[in-house]
Amino acid sequence: MARGDWRRFDESDVRVRPGKSSRPRSKRRPTHADATPAMVTSVDRGRWRCAVGGDPERAVTAMRARELGRTPIVVGDRVHLVGDVSGAPDTLARIVRVEDRTSVLRRTADDTDPYERVVVANADQLLIVTALADPPPRTGFIDRCLVACYTGGLEPVLCLTKADLADPADPEALVAEYADLEVPAVVTRHDGELDALVERLSGRVSALVGHSGVGKSTLVNRLVPDAELATGEVSAVGKGRHTSVSAIALPLPGSDGWVVDTPGVRSFGLAHVTPDDIVGAFAGFAEAAEECPPGCGHLGAPEDPDCVLDDVPSAAARLTSLRRLLASRAGLGD
Repeated sequence: MARGDWRRFDESDVRVRPGKSSRPRSKRRPTHADATPAMVTSVDRGRWRCAVGGDPERAVTAMRARELGRTPIVVGDRVHLVGDVSGAPDTLARIVRVEDRTSVLRRTADDTDPYERVVVANADQLLIVTALADPPPRTGFIDRCLVACYTGGLEPVLCLTKADLADPADPEALVAEYADLEVPAVVTRHDGELDALVERLSGRVSALVGHSGVGKSTLVNRLVPDAELATGEVSAVGKGRHTSVSAIALPLPGSDGWVVDTPGVRSFGLAHVTPDDIVGAFAGFAEAAEECPPGCGHLGAPEDPDCVLDDVPSAAARLTSLRRLLASRAGLGD
């Protein structure tokens, strides 16, 4: 499935001219050809925790180099370091370069908030953690997460928890709602095996997102038994700040995969996403949408009676699913 041109703009496209006091004395910049590659695993108040070479055993604390200015750096970013990369206590490296991102998970606080937040970069997939009971699943939230995946370049995966508390038919019914979008699903129980989930996570960077109470933290602690210890160690980067308010990348034991735990959210805002962004992620609809009248929201009648997507042959089921995502983005979903 095509995912659209999600990298047209991001927050690094904004440039702020420095004041006279902060202007460099020379326009020449060091190339840092010998810089060490690393992956950002946590961020806290001007300090970045990085895994050198992607190795969780080589953790380094770094600051952003002055020449990067306000270049945003988030969990999952692939960076290059100079300075002391030993990871010894009280040492500090410098981030001098940030590689282009392969994917971005963004959200806003709500649909009226103009400020978009980059939650994680370079994740291969997003696990949308949803409880089958206590609390019941919210398809509107799932739809919004799917929009974020399709417009950000991530593969979505439904992770259905608390199957032992639900009717046996519930998982099949929920998965069937997303069959036309071909969204894969993994079902877990409170004390059940996680082999299928671990296999899907192995060798990949996987972000987890979900409402509070759906069992996301429990799932992370089962996948990464040392997760609480790792979180406590990372909190020292910011002198005691509790890291549950920000994302953190944790190595998956016995694998070269990473699990990125994100804070529980009440809502998943999509103020930064346009209807054309969503349609552009669906092969077969993007070209047709170019013939739609200006300002078309692609919702069909009665909102958009002249939408050309209605004329795409043999796509009724996928169009219904696509329009459900568009309705959710427009605040018309549940």
